[in-house]
Amino acid sequence: MTILRVALDVPLNRYFDYLVADGETVSESEVGRRVRVPFGRRSRIGVIAGISEYSELPLAQLRAAEAILRDLPPLPADWFRLCEFCASYYQTSVGEVMLSTLPAGLRRLDPAKARAPRAVKKPPAAETPPPLTAGQEAVLAAIVDPAGAAGKASGAGFAAYLLHGITGSGKTEVYLRLIERALAAGRQALLLVPEINLTPQLEARVARRFPEAGLVSLHSELGEAARTRNFRAALAGEARIVLGTRLAVFTPLPDLGLIVVDEEHDASFKQQDGLRYSARDVAVFRARERGVPIVLGSATPSLESWANAVEPHAGARYTLLTLAERAVSGAALPPVRCIDTRREKLKDGLSSALLSAIEARLARGEQSLVFINRRGYAPVLCCASCGWVARCTRCTANLVLHQSDRRVRCHHCGFEGHVPRACPSCGNQDILPFGRGTQRIEEVLGEHFPAARILRVDRDSARSRKQWEVLAARIHAGEADILVGTQMLAKGHDFPKLTLVGAIGADAALMAADWRAPERLFAQLMQVAGRAGRAVLPGEVLIQTEQPQHPLYQTLARHDYPAFAAMQLAERAQAGFPPYAYQAMLRAEAPNMDEALAFLAKARAWPEAAAHAAVMLYDPVPMRLARRANFERAQLLVESPSRRALQSFLAPWHDAIRNERPGKRLRWHLEVDPIEF
Repeated sequence: MTILRVALDVPLNRYFDYLVADGETVSESEVGRRVRVPFGRRSRIGVIAGISEYSELPLAQLRAAEAILRDLPPLPADWFRLCEFCASYYQTSVGEVMLSTLPAGLRRLDPAKARAPRAVKKPPAAETPPPLTAGQEAVLAAIVDPAGAAGKASGAGFAAYLLHGITGSGKTEVYLRLIERALAAGRQALLLVPEINLTPQLEARVARRFPEAGLVSLHSELGEAARTRNFRAALAGEARIVLGTRLAVFTPLPDLGLIVVDEEHDASFKQQDGLRYSARDVAVFRARERGVPIVLGSATPSLESWANAVEPHAGARYTLLTLAERAVSGAALPPVRCIDTRREKLKDGLSSALLSAIEARLARGEQSLVFINRRGYAPVLCCASCGWVARCTRCTANLVLHQSDRRVRCHHCGFEGHVPRACPSCGNQDILPFGRGTQRIEEVLGEHFPAARILRVDRDSARSRKQWEVLAARIHAGEADILVGTQMLAKGHDFPKLTLVGAIGADAALMAADWRAPERLFAQLMQVAGRAGRAVLPGEVLIQTEQPQHPLYQTLARHDYPAFAAMQLAERAQAGFPPYAYQAMLRAEAPNMDEALAFLAKARAWPEAAAHAAVMLYDPVPMRLARRANFERAQLLVESPSRRALQSFLAPWHDAIRNERPGKRLRWHLEVDPIEF
C-alpha cells in the first residue's frame, strides 16, 4: 500500500498520511508536488513530503488524496530542508512554513489556468558596465580569485561577506559584477531588498545590465497571476535572476550560485506576523546549506552582523569588506552639522539656519529634503482648556491629525474619524494640534517658500508602488524643489540634484524605552544623510537637536559607523542584550489584561520552564502599546546566553503551550529573535 506524507497549512507540527487515489501510480519523483486532499469537511492544498509503504495509523482511518497536481516541477529537496529549518528554529509547523511561502495562486483549490509568459521588451544590447573604483576592485578580488576565474562568487563554496560601504560607494555595482560571474558559471542569483519601493530603480538597472537573464521580481504588490508566473520561472530555472523582498528568500532555485541581501540592517527583513522569520538570517542559512556565497551589504550594518564580522567571540563568521569612498569621481560624504535648538527660537519647528540653507538651494536650482519620521499633520490633538486629548478608543495610542482631509487616524489599528468641532469634554471650540508631522511641515514650508514646488513623500502620498514611481519620476525630472519625507526616502534612492538634507524631530528616539532605538536612529540619519551630494554637487546635512553633544550625533558627524557600533556593542555586552544573548517572546492578547497576564503566568510556571538553568523567564508585563484593536496585550521574555540552550527549551515548552486550551478570545504567539518590544 502506497502512503503519501503530506504537509498542510495547519498549526500541527507533523505530516498527514493519505492513501493514493484509485488509479494513481506514484513514485519518489512525486515528492515535492502539490496535492489536493480532504481535511475535515473541506479540501486543502498540501505538499507531498514523502512516500511510504506503511502508516502508524490503521489503513481504515486513512482517506484518499483527491488529486496530485503536476502542473509544475516538484519542489526541490533543498527547499524542504530550508522550510524544515525555519519550522524548527522559529517554532512553527512545517506545513505552515511550506504553504505560506508558496504564491497564493499555487495554494488555491481552483487555480486559474496558467497563461503564457508575457513578452518582455529587451534592450538591444546589455549596458556597458562603468569602470570600477579601486575600492570596488579590492572587494571583488577578495571574493573571487585574483585571476578573475570563477571562484566563490559562482557557487564554489559557502562564505559570508559583510560589505560595509558608505552611501554612494557603489555597492550595487559590486552586486552586479558578482551576479555577472554567477551567470557566466551557469548559476542563478537571488537579490533581496527590504522594501517594494526599492525594487523599481534596482530592477531597471539589473535588467539593463542583463537583458537576456530572464529577470523576475517577487513582492507583495505583484498580482496573483504574475507572482505565480515568476515563481514558476524561478523553479524551472528559466529565470536566472530573482529580485524580491523578504518572502523571496524561499524561492526554489535549482541552480542557485549567489545570494545578495541589500540594506541587510533593515527591520523590514523581519516578518512581524504569521511566520515570524528574519529573511536575512534565513538567507545566511540557505547559503550555508547550499554551499554558495552570500553578501550582506549596508552603510549601517546591523549590530548582530557587525559583531559576526569584527568580534573575536563570533569566530569571524563573516568576512568584513569595506568601501570607504563614493563611486562618483569628486563626490564626497556631506558635512553634518548639528543645530542647537536650545539656543535658537524655532519658526514653526524649523530653525533659521535650515530655512536659510533651503533658500540658498532654491536660488541655485538644487533640491532639499526635510526629513521627519512622522506622517500626518500632528501627532496630538488636544484641548488647552481641560486637557482632553484625542485618543483611539481601541488602542492605548493618540489619534493623529490628518489635516488634508480633516480626519483623525490611529496608525496602529486603522481607526479613523472626523475632527471634532469642539472639545467632547468641555465644549471648548479651540482645540489645537500639537507636534508636527509631514503634512504640517509641508504646510509650513509652503508659507515660507510660496513659489517653491514642495513634494511630500510618505505612506499617505505613496500607498502603492505605482504611486511611489510617479513621485520618484517627478523628483528625477526636477519637478520638485523641496521634498518632505519619512524613512521612505532615507535609503537606496539616488537624486543627483539633492544637495541638502535637514533632519527634525530626531531627539525623540534618544529617550525611547526600546534599547534598539539608538541603532535605528543612527541608521536612519546616516542613510538619509547619504542622499545629499551623491553626484558632483556638494551636499550638506543639518540636524536640529537639543543634544548636539550626544555621542550618537558626534559619531554621525564624523560618518563613523565603526565607532558608533563599538559604543553600542559595549553597552549591550554590559546589559546582556543581543548579540550577547538570545531571546524569544511569548505574547498574548485578550479582551482584558488580567486574562492575558494569567495565561503568561501559567506558561512561566510550567515544569518545562524550570528545567533549564541556562534559560531565564522574566515576569509577564503589559506591552508598551498595551491595547490594540480592543485587545489587551502582554508579553513574557525568554532569554539565554546560549542559542542552543534556548532552542532546546523552546521546543517542549512551545508544545506544552499548544496543548493548553485558553479562552476562546485569547490569542497568542511565540516569536524567536524579536526586534520589537
